[in-house]
Amino acid sequence: MIKQYKLRFYNFRLVLLLIAISSIGVVLVTSARADLRNKQLVGLFLGLIVMVVLSLIDYSWILNFQWIMYGANIVMLLGVRLFGSNAGGATRWLQIGGFRFQPTELSKIIIILFFAKFFMDHEEDLNTLKVLAEAAVLLVIPLVLIYAQPDMKNTIMVTLIFCILLYMAGLRYRIIGGAFLIAIPLVIIFLSIVVQPDQKLIKDYQRNRIMSFLYPENEEYSEDIEQQNNSKTAIASGELVGKKITGDDSTSSVNEGNFVAENQTDFIFAVAGEEYGFFGCTLVVVFLFLIPCECIRMSLRAKDLAGKLICCGIGLAPNTGTPLPFVSYGLTSLVSLYIGMGLVLNVGLQSSAYNKEIQRKEIYEKEEYL
Repeated sequence: MIKQYKLRFYNFRLVLLLIAISSIGVVLVTSARADLRNKQLVGLFLGLIVMVVLSLIDYSWILNFQWIMYGANIVMLLGVRLFGSNAGGATRWLQIGGFRFQPTELSKIIIILFFAKFFMDHEEDLNTLKVLAEAAVLLVIPLVLIYAQPDMKNTIMVTLIFCILLYMAGLRYRIIGGAFLIAIPLVIIFLSIVVQPDQKLIKDYQRNRIMSFLYPENEEYSEDIEQQNNSKTAIASGELVGKKITGDDSTSSVNEGNFVAENQTDFIFAVAGEEYGFFGCTLVVVFLFLIPCECIRMSLRAKDLAGKLICCGIGLAPNTGTPLPFVSYGLTSLVSLYIGMGLVLNVGLQSSAYNKEIQRKEIYEKEEYL
C-alpha cells in the first residue's frame, strides 16, 4: 500500500506549479467575492493534504478496487438524482450533514481510474468489438446520470475524458476513422433537430447556448452573448498590468458593477484580466499549460499502461472546463483536482523507483555474467 520512496524522485516542480496557480485562484476569488476567501483557502489546504497522502499510496493498490469505486460512483450519482439539492434549475449537489459537495467533480476522477485499470486489463484485446462495447456500456451508465442532473457540460467532458483514455490505450486508427464517419453525420442530425424551436431533445437553456454560438448576431439569444462580450470588455479594460496596480476605477467593473454573472466561477478569467491585465492573464495561462506538460512528461516514464492513462487523463481532461481549474471558486472541484494530482505524483514516484530497480537488476545480471 505505502512504499518506501526517495525524496529526490518527488516532482516538486509540479507541486510548486499547483500551489502557485491555486494561490492566484485565492487572490482572484477574493477580488470577486471577499466572503469566499476563507472557504477557498480551506479547499486549498485540504487539497494539498489529500494530494500528499495519496502521492505516497501505491496507485496500483488503489486500482485493485476499481469495481468498488465504479459502484460507489453510481450510488453517489444516484444519490444526486434522488436526494440532491437544487440550485439554478439543476440538481447537482449532495448535502451530508453540514457538508455540501458536487459528486460529478469526483466522478470524473473515479472514471479515469476505472478505465485506466480496465484498459490495462484489456491491453491485448482492446480493439475487439466485445471490449469496446463493454467499455461503452460502462461509460453510458454514469453518463446518463450526469446528463439527467442536467449537466451537459460535464457530460461532454466525461465523454472527452473517455475518448482520450481510449486513444492513449492504443485504439487503432482504423476504428477512430470509422467512429468519425459515424459521429459527423450524427452531429449534423443533432444540430438540425436542435435548431427547430419546438424540439424536445434538449432543454431550452441548452438550446439557447448552442444557438447563441451558431447565430451570435441574433438578438433572440443576446443574453449569453452579452455575458461573453462583457467578459471580453472587462479583460481588455485591464490593459497591460490591470486596474489593481494602476488604481484605475473609471470604467465599469466586473466585480463592483455586476458586469458579468458568477464572476467567482465561470468568469474568473475576466477578473484576472481586469485586475491584473495582460501579465496576469498570461501567468494563469502559462501555469495551466505547464501543469499538463508535467503530467504528460511523467506519463512517458510510467511503469505500466494504467499509470500512463492516469497521468494523461488527469493532466489533460480536468484542465479544461467552464470554471477555470485550480482558479475558480469551488471546494469540490479544487479538492478533486488535487486528488487526481496526488495520483499523478505517485505515478511519477513509481516510475522513477521502477526504472532505478530495472537498472540495478541489469547491472547485477551483467556482473553475474562476467
